[in-house]
Amino acid sequence: MQTLTIDLKERSYPILIGAGLLADPSAFASLAGRRVAIVTNETVAPLYLARLQGTLTQVGAGVTALVLPDGEAYKNWETLNRIYDHLLAERCDRGTTIVALGGGVIGDLSGFAAATYQRGVPFIQVPTTLLAQVDSSVGGKTGINHPRGKNMIGAFWQPRLVVADTDTLNTLPDRELSAGMAEVIKYGLIRDLPFLDWLDDHMERLMARDGELLAFAIERSCANKAQVVAGDELETAKEGGRALLNLGHTFGHAIEAGAGYGVWLHGEAVAAGTVMALELSRRLGWLGEADVERVSKLFERAHLPVRGPRLGAERYLDLMAHDKKVLEGRLRLVLLKRLGEAMTYAEAPMSEIRAAIETCCE
Repeated sequence: MQTLTIDLKERSYPILIGAGLLADPSAFASLAGRRVAIVTNETVAPLYLARLQGTLTQVGAGVTALVLPDGEAYKNWETLNRIYDHLLAERCDRGTTIVALGGGVIGDLSGFAAATYQRGVPFIQVPTTLLAQVDSSVGGKTGINHPRGKNMIGAFWQPRLVVADTDTLNTLPDRELSAGMAEVIKYGLIRDLPFLDWLDDHMERLMARDGELLAFAIERSCANKAQVVAGDELETAKEGGRALLNLGHTFGHAIEAGAGYGVWLHGEAVAAGTVMALELSRRLGWLGEADVERVSKLFERAHLPVRGPRLGAERYLDLMAHDKKVLEGRLRLVLLKRLGEAMTYAEAPMSEIRAAIETCCE
């Protein structure tokens, strides 16, 4: 078991990474004697809910569980209210800890519920997808989608603990594994060129689910995110900071919303959106064609799309205008100055943004 720490002073918390942690009482010792409400979904529950319930019972926690529908289409007010209804029906008080068992949708929904139920209750992330283990479970962003934009309604609410059991990746569908790899590649692109080189050397073995290599990739990704979040927890830096973690996301969120939530997986949209961001960086003179081609091929080796749906540039721009990185009416994009070095930039000519979108659509 590897342990990393998100250093946020009084809100600091550990990330535990290893095989078999769902069945390890020591990973959940902090819940001894507490009331726990597990939130999971119909896909994960048959695989891992009983195992986690048994482990929590071993440490002396009182457990209730709620099983929700699976999918990005359910990341909305109606599903959030189902969590509130369950907590109220079970008479959960402010001492109850909500435990999110699942991928990014479950983590975001459960975290937002934790942030708002009785004005805030403790929260633990138990991510079961690669994307959640390397990205969405770490850093305290929670929320739900709105038809006009992804994650537009939410709150920063840090978990008390993240437990990433790498064994859960054994049951992950291939498409979900690929989606998670988009976020792994992102860390190399924005701040860790040696890691990008390592991914280039090992992508086929990672996609073949080499456990040792996946554990290293998860740890390296979490270490990168931990450093960024510690420096800009609430994403308030006007330049750089936590916003850099959103490389490809402004374009990608437009793909998700424009195609209909759930049609594209988040990581798939991020991969195509990242290629758009790199193409724009090339057009602005910061990257070469070989850089864009290298990254596109790496995404393709991870079985990810490198072209977005042809929604039309104006539709993309309309959806991107609702992005959270819009500041004072200006669209701030995360672009690359070079591979391994990202920046936020609000001066890109609209004509070049349109051209990058059109070039990178199907």
